[in-house]
Amino acid sequence: MTTTNMPAPRLRLGIIVLAVATAAVHLYLGFQGFPLFVLNGLGYLTLLAALYLPIRRLIPYRGTVRWALVGYTALTIFLWLVITGGMSAAIGYIDKVVEVLLVAMLLAEARAAG
Repeated sequence: MTTTNMPAPRLRLGIIVLAVATAAVHLYLGFQGFPLFVLNGLGYLTLLAALYLPIRRLIPYRGTVRWALVGYTALTIFLWLVITGGMSAAIGYIDKVVEVLLVAMLLAEARAAG
């Protein structure tokens, strides 16, 4: 087994937990009557799966997928600001903290992967 582009286990676990948490928030909101949130939640889960599942064809692209997840998360934060003007329910603020932490951990992982 090669360790190329494989992050430290704690960092990887943190990214998985944060990505699943924000996906769960978006899926929950999507099923509360905001259907685009379902797509956003599924997007997080898809990128997370592409990043860590041992799919041989995707392994060479882990760096690209990581950056796609950073961009996706940043875009989600930006659109939340544009759409809500920063005025949201508590779940929105909590989710933004989760997303900012997710971006920070993905950047740390990118740095560690070289």
